Amino acid sequence: MMHLNLEIAAELEKAERARLAGNEGRARVCARRAAGIIARDFLARHKLRPRNTSAYAALQTLAEFPDLAPDLREAASRLTTRVNEAFTLPANVDLIADAHKLIGGLN
Repeated sequence: MMHLNLEIAAELEKAERARLAGNEGRARVCARRAAGIIARDFLARHKLRPRNTSAYAALQTLAEFPDLAPDLREAASRLTTRVNEAFTLPANVDLIADAHKLIGGLN
């Protein structure tokens, strides 16, 4: 778990740095990767192995996980939200905050 926590911390740091640099697209990617690490770990602990091992697939599976708290399922769902034609998300969606919420709730 220590190794996973280091990976997660590194991705979250990259996300924050990207946001500060004005690269919101990179921030989203890093936030999803960080959340995907804990999502895959959580699913493995519950003996679930999605065929696709991507962070996105793990987050989709988590968004539908019946025993997960509703706020965590919602955070996982937002982390799978696709950008629009202008490459933006709805104004109320903050994937870094959602990644922090999910990581804190699953760790």
